[in-house]
Amino acid sequence: MTSAFAGSAAMAQECGSYTMAEFNWASAELMANVDKIVLEEGFGCDIELIPGGTTTIFASMNEKGEPDIAGELWVNAVRDPLNAAIEEGRLHSVLTGPITQLGEGWWVTAQFAEEHPELNTVEKVLEHPELFPYAEDESLGAFMGCPAGWGCQLSNAQLFRAFDMEEKGWTLVDPGSAAGLDGAIAKASERGEPWFGYYWAPTAIIGKYNMQLLEWETEWAGSENWDGCIVKPEQECLDPQPSSYTESEVHTVITDNLMQQGGIAVDYLEQRVFPGEIMNAMLVYMTENQATGEDAAYVFLEEHEDIWTQWVTPEAAEAIKSAL
Repeated sequence: MTSAFAGSAAMAQECGSYTMAEFNWASAELMANVDKIVLEEGFGCDIELIPGGTTTIFASMNEKGEPDIAGELWVNAVRDPLNAAIEEGRLHSVLTGPITQLGEGWWVTAQFAEEHPELNTVEKVLEHPELFPYAEDESLGAFMGCPAGWGCQLSNAQLFRAFDMEEKGWTLVDPGSAAGLDGAIAKASERGEPWFGYYWAPTAIIGKYNMQLLEWETEWAGSENWDGCIVKPEQECLDPQPSSYTESEVHTVITDNLMQQGGIAVDYLEQRVFPGEIMNAMLVYMTENQATGEDAAYVFLEEHEDIWTQWVTPEAAEAIKSAL
């Protein structure tokens, strides 16, 4: 016992003690708990999780240097101050895209994508409103946007105008609430009915129903159009230009304190990437079982050894397996 303890104490001293953000949404809770287990059991680090939202966690990292690690930081919400913090050396982005296949956009059901493989872009779908009949007026095609009060309500309404969707025969449907949006996807998927609208990933609903993200033929029309128009109410920008959806950037960001110490923790954070399909499946598991991030982290580590063992040394992998 003494020699094993001495070994783990030496590892902890080598790795160090750090604080890590546990953001308040499911994928980030899972990621933080996987990172904590891997770093503690595999490399002997000491990790304390700090719960919070994007803006509060980022402000604390930027101003106080804590927490040391933000695994799933969605950059669009904090882009300008993050860029400034990176330029000034307070924060460092060590990984772009800790989850694959993530982001916002316009989706169709898996059955629709299978039945209409030729309609694989937003622009091609926009030419066929008749394939998505609106329940209240079947002469119109239904495009489902976001509930009132959500930021994406504005961007979807402006893109609806930019692509002349009303003239093409579409109507913009307000789902009323998050539950209404999820319910519409579930109902369409389970009944084999077409559905076209906005959502984002990684999310449980995308994973459960294998929703398909459409590509854009139109290129992103730039920040001036997006930030200066698309995300604003109609009265503040009357002439939105067609554009693809803005790319969702997610980074793993660490403080300068951790960067200076370098070593095991930074090496690990630079290379662990969760496959989007696996993350979506884990979110389905969390929803259906009301599982916490910690519960799901152990399930992930037990069921997806082929993925996470690529992120660590063989010695660390054996130590983690023996701890599960």
